[in-house]
Amino acid sequence: MKYILLVGDGMSDHPHPALDQRTPLQAARTPNLDFLAKHGILGTAHTLVPGYPLGSDVANLAVIGYDPKKYYSGRAPLEAANIGVDLGPKDVAFRCNLVYVKNNVMEDYSSGHLPTTEAEPLIKMMGQKLGNKKISFYLGNSYRHLMVWQGGPLQVQCTPPHDISGREISAYWPKGSGHKELIRLMEDSRLLLEGHEVNRERRRSGLAPANMIWLWGQGNKPKMPTLTERFNITGSVISAVDLIKGLGIYAGLSPIKVPGVTGYLDTNYLGKAEAALKVLKKQDLVFVHVEAPDECGHNGDVAGKVKAIEDFDEKVVGIILKGLEGRKDYRILVMPDHPTPLDVRTHVDEPVPFIIYQPEAEPEKSPALKISPDGYNEEQARATGLHIEEAWRLMEILITGNWPVNP
Repeated sequence: MKYILLVGDGMSDHPHPALDQRTPLQAARTPNLDFLAKHGILGTAHTLVPGYPLGSDVANLAVIGYDPKKYYSGRAPLEAANIGVDLGPKDVAFRCNLVYVKNNVMEDYSSGHLPTTEAEPLIKMMGQKLGNKKISFYLGNSYRHLMVWQGGPLQVQCTPPHDISGREISAYWPKGSGHKELIRLMEDSRLLLEGHEVNRERRRSGLAPANMIWLWGQGNKPKMPTLTERFNITGSVISAVDLIKGLGIYAGLSPIKVPGVTGYLDTNYLGKAEAALKVLKKQDLVFVHVEAPDECGHNGDVAGKVKAIEDFDEKVVGIILKGLEGRKDYRILVMPDHPTPLDVRTHVDEPVPFIIYQPEAEPEKSPALKISPDGYNEEQARATGLHIEEAWRLMEILITGNWPVNP
């Protein structure tokens, strides 16, 4: 049996006036997702956990089958795994965003989706000017990088920069143990980055400069069993995002490099789908993650989010289904990790629509639904009446094919 996990990050949403009070999933043309919903099991699942960050770290931990209440230890340690940083027992890793701040307002948490080639000299400068025996900076991907602080504070309260787009940053400085040093690092970075040649050139080109670092998402090295240890399966992960690839590494999945993946609308969707089909020739499971819908949600980009969903449907879901045509020995789980509604431009703690599909599945082994869905969207998923409160259980359902007696 082959297992395919397809995640459209932040895909679910709220009805929007620009879409005639439809959600992007309702407005988008998604024939492949609609087919899976009609012929599979459609329902809703709760990926986030009360008292934990409303982040992709917690949500994707649940999506890939781990109870966040048992295994969550922070976002940045997962990203550290993907870029090859082996954390020691006293190390605290922080996500280090390169952001654009103007007049003390968070203008752009991604600095215009800064290319890694332009980020590299900026992060190198941070290491040279702000690093010391206990604090080190590491290059990640695009605007997403890493700072490791030996003996640093775990309990300090930090705010994700994508949650404060368009807001005055002084209200969101770190608070609690170690906050003064974190604020100093961020303020000093601004003095250093403002006049860097990379940023002078970006301004000349009409692009957002990366004129400050923003530190958040701290944690230490997690301890979690691999999917091989749990289910005796092998697999790989395909994503542009260090967090997702690092999570995959801790889960025992091999990260697959695909040329041209960006985590945005211009990503190489086809390359991801083709790589997934190659993985399934040798391994049992593939986890394909697409970041673009989430980025558009954070940016408030209505048309972009609809396009991201349509590209996900056509160039990922559709290509994989075509590649599996004629086969019966597979199951697919499709879902967002969390909603990123356009009206609030950040994550919200609401259930997401999921599909589990298996060709010629035995009806008597599937849960009864209140309706026969005619497509994949939030409204249809709610109407089926099927709800999984702990989304981490979906992976076990995907692998074993066994639904709980009272889901």
